[in-house]
Amino acid sequence: MSVTRIALTGSSGKLGTVVARELRAGGVEVIGLDVAGERGPGFVQVDLTDYGQVVDALGAVNDQHDGVDAVVHLGAIPAPGLRSDVATFHNNMTASFNVFHAAIRVGVRRIVAASSETVLGLPFDVPPPYVPVDEEYEPRPESVYSLVKTLEERMARELVRWHPDLSITALRFSNVMVPEDYAEFPSFDSDALRRKWNLWGYIDARDGAQAIERALRVAEPGFEAFIIAAADTVMTRPNAELLAEVFPDVEVRGEIGENDTLLSIEKARRVLGFEPRHSWRDELG
Repeated sequence: MSVTRIALTGSSGKLGTVVARELRAGGVEVIGLDVAGERGPGFVQVDLTDYGQVVDALGAVNDQHDGVDAVVHLGAIPAPGLRSDVATFHNNMTASFNVFHAAIRVGVRRIVAASSETVLGLPFDVPPPYVPVDEEYEPRPESVYSLVKTLEERMARELVRWHPDLSITALRFSNVMVPEDYAEFPSFDSDALRRKWNLWGYIDARDGAQAIERALRVAEPGFEAFIIAAADTVMTRPNAELLAEVFPDVEVRGEIGENDTLLSIEKARRVLGFEPRHSWRDELG
């Protein structure tokens, strides 16, 4: 499917701003939808919890556009603990239902949505079932934020069952970083517990944009979920040492490398053609 114009919810967020920039650089017209943002062409102020606003913004907006080919849904309260649990649930669940339902109503058949690494069991107070973790075990939400992400994935599964021509891709993004964040990374080595909560993972926002571009390009009808992480960890300490200290009883399945990601991206590599291009090690020289 050729995608030339997309609606991007959460376009003013940390990941959304990079996604908008990268997709536009690749020739895709991006219509940003968010509660706040820079006024002008390519942006529409929308409250995603108001279904009427969402369906209207996706269908057509005055002289901005007359419809979109696909929807990329990043708009949400972006992490646990930023708002109350009930506010997080009401906002994120309602927003995702509205975006998915409105997209279907206006004829969009390709949706890429931000899920989260949190569905894997973060912060791993209960150790993971094995490492590297992958998409093969059932979600283990440990927060209301993660519960919503799990429910969003289930909602997507049901929607594609109702609409066999619909494609919904859930990208389980790791902790999103931009180059300005990397100066702090060398300090992580002194305490293995400081970043154990996501198995020492991260994703460069530019590679997050790459994963979205790949999903827009190649995803088939149906639902699929993918872990999206950098190819390496945030640590210089080797994986074997970290696991022996923090998760000594967790099964190791396959090769873990010295600093290879413990959030498996093999499925994303195989199915989407995703390959991280950015590492904090390169940024810091």
